[in-house]
This record gives sequence, C-alpha cells and structure tokens, in this order.
Amino acid sequence: MSNGQPNSAAAPHYVNPAAFNPHSIEQLSEDQERYFLASQWQLMYWKFRRHRLAVISGLFLVLLYASTLIAEFLAPYGLDSRDSDHIYSPPQSVHFFHEGQWQGPFVYGWGYTLNMDKLLREYKEDRSQRYPIEFFCDGDPYYLLGMVYSRTHLFCAADNKPLYLLGTDRLGRDMLSRIIYGARISLTIGLIGIALSFTLGLLLGGLAGYYGGWIDATVQRLIEVIRSFPELPLWMALSAILPVTWSPLWVFFGITLILALLDWTGLARAVRSKIMALREEDYCSAAILMGAKPARIVRRHLLPGFASHLIASASLSIPSMILGETALSFLGLGLRPPITSWGVLLNEAQNINVVAIYPWLMLPVLPVILVILAFNFLGDGLRDAADPYKH
Repeated sequence: MSNGQPNSAAAPHYVNPAAFNPHSIEQLSEDQERYFLASQWQLMYWKFRRHRLAVISGLFLVLLYASTLIAEFLAPYGLDSRDSDHIYSPPQSVHFFHEGQWQGPFVYGWGYTLNMDKLLREYKEDRSQRYPIEFFCDGDPYYLLGMVYSRTHLFCAADNKPLYLLGTDRLGRDMLSRIIYGARISLTIGLIGIALSFTLGLLLGGLAGYYGGWIDATVQRLIEVIRSFPELPLWMALSAILPVTWSPLWVFFGITLILALLDWTGLARAVRSKIMALREEDYCSAAILMGAKPARIVRRHLLPGFASHLIASASLSIPSMILGETALSFLGLGLRPPITSWGVLLNEAQNINVVAIYPWLMLPVLPVILVILAFNFLGDGLRDAADPYKH
C-alpha cells in the first residue's frame, strides 16, 4: 500500500475454484472412524497387541496349559516308571555330531562306579554307547485324557535305551517326565483357586460396595482380620489341619480351598471401591428408576464398567496361588505323593547336602520361575490395555 492506495504489485488473492462443502470438517477418515466407533474390548485388544512381551507370555502360557492335556504323550516315560540301574543319574546332553560326523540327535550312555568312601554312584559318560533319539515312538502305555489307550510318546531313545535329559531322582524316575506331569497339578490349582477367590471377592465386594452400611462395615472388618494374620504361617496352620487319611484328590481340593479363602480380600476391596464410585452414575440411577433389581444392576451395569481391570487382577493373582501351593508342598504341608506337582518334586531338594551332590533335583524350580514371570508380564500387558485411552 502507498498513500492509502492499493499496491498493484501485491500478489493476487487466491480463490479455491472447488465448491465449498460445509460438512467436510465433520467427516472422519476411515481409521479415525474405526477407532472412535470401536468397542472397549476392541480397544483393549489393539493396545494389548502392541505389548509384545505380554503377547509372547500369553502364547507361552496357552501352550503350557494345552500341554497339560497331553502330558502322557509329551513325557518320554510314565509318571511312576523306575530304572533302578540309573538312580540319581545326571542329565544327559543331546549331541548331533560324533567324531566330526553328523549323526542326528542322540545321547551317550552312562557308566557308573560305586564310591564306597562317599557311598554314592559316580557316573561317567560312555562315548562307546550312542542312543539315537526317535520321535513318535512306542514307550510306556497310558490312557490319553483317561480314555484313549496308547503307547506313543513324542520322543524317546531307540530300543528303549535310557534317555534322561534332566536326570533321575532317588528312585530312578525321569525328572523331565515328572516335571511335565507336575505341570498339570501346579497350573490347574491356580485356575481353580482363582475361580473360587474371584467368586468370593465379587460377591462380598459387590454387596459391600452397593449396599454400604452395616454390610460394608462387616465385610471390611472381616477383610482386616484376615489380612492381619501372617500369610505363610496361616497357610501352614490351615493345611496342617487336613486329615492325613484324606485321599490325594481331597487334599488337592483342600489346598485349593485354603488358597482361595485367603486370596479374595484384595479383589473384594477393589470391587467395593469401583462399585461405590459407579453406583452414583446416571445410568445406574436410571436402571434403579426402571425397576431393575440390585443383582441385575451390579451384573449388567456396574461390573462391565471395570471388567478389564478384573481380568488384569486375575492374571496377577494366579501366580500367588501357584507359589502358595509350591511353598506348602515344599514344606511337606501341601500336596503329598502320589500326587505330583512342582512343589512335591522340590520337596526332595530340602536337604542342602542332597542339592550339593545332585543339583538337578532343583530343576523343577525353573518352570515355576518361568510361569510366574509369564503371568506377571501378561498381567502388565492386560493392565495397560485395560485403559485403552491412555497413551
């Protein structure tokens, strides 16, 4: 501009020749529409899928639980199969080459001498004996799922030669086979226990949060009394009450019930606080005015509001069940033979002298560690995914 007159050298005003669409700013892209219209479960799944460690842990646990259904097929030997010639046999290493030549998977045999000074067997690898490892071979008979008779195992040594990849125990029983069988008890006790504790936690926590008053006060005092006791001594005291005349199956359910009765308190408090916050929402008041019963309001309107948090809590509570059973069985107050669990197997490793001489007896602690870590990683992923709008 010069002296109030327009400057002819200025750039011309640009005018878009396209017709103006006043609704264009309100249209969402396909990805935006997919995100904003997604359900809470879809958002949780997308967020969980980005947590790779949690996904890997979840797949590992799925495979582990699936293996409990076919434990007889996966184990090279039967649960009580004994080899008196290989008592306390060390683990055998898998080899693929012999004297520089490819031989496929095989193990060397063991030769032993009796050390009369130390009163133990001393094993030494005998490279003159080679036992090829075969797959889908015949071995000890079993009933798959208790119904289908079979002798087929995933792998074993040719001609029924000894194959002890994780060594043997004091009775000459294969440690690998017993660990595979023990997973069935140690893993299922966590699922059954968490089902019972969740039932108690949801029921008592829901009643306390919805009704309040004397019901809330009674439940809170009960929780405080239970949580005031030291956990491990209380486990030991209750498990010691179980009659020694009970069958192994009843002992299993007894231990599961003990673990469930002591693990519901944390969940009950979480459920109570969530329901107390959600029961004042408008949709809950509308359901009350429409005549919905309290049970329906809690089940259909309140619990779904934090169901994702319940799933995350469940995945983090199962490890405590597994550790509780392992600790009690290790101390001799939990499950007892002939039931086989990881805790029962670790019971043989109580003596430090035995562990120093036969360290492979501590190998059942490895699956315990892996399962606990997997559940913790899975729980972290589910907990992050439970709030899909948090970045």
